[in-house]
Amino acid sequence: MSKYYVNKFLFTVDRDPRLLARYKSDPKSLMEHWEKEIGPRLGQGGNEEEWTTVLAFTEEERRALVEHDYVALFEMGAHFFLNLTIMIALYDEDYMERSGPLSFQREMAQKLSHWKGKDYPSVQL
Repeated sequence: MSKYYVNKFLFTVDRDPRLLARYKSDPKSLMEHWEKEIGPRLGQGGNEEEWTTVLAFTEEERRALVEHDYVALFEMGAHFFLNLTIMIALYDEDYMERSGPLSFQREMAQKLSHWKGKDYPSVQL
């Protein structure tokens, strides 16, 4: 797993409301845009000069990101906090409207309950 690249995706999309909205409504299109225009940039804050061609998602990572599969991302070693916060940003309002406060977080905890008592997957690069 290219943990750095997955975590970079989770971080950059979660902090940009336009990217986040697009990720929710059309994740495949946003992934294609991100991989071509945002992910390869080495700098932040408008640095348009430095790009890399080394980093890329695996097919498994791409599938998990497109499908918002937070369990698979967790199990591959995506940073738990980045994974949690982007998924809350995507789903919390819808779940709260349907099932009340913290309903998404409870579902996420239930879907990850098979990890209870085990060490988290390493987030080490």
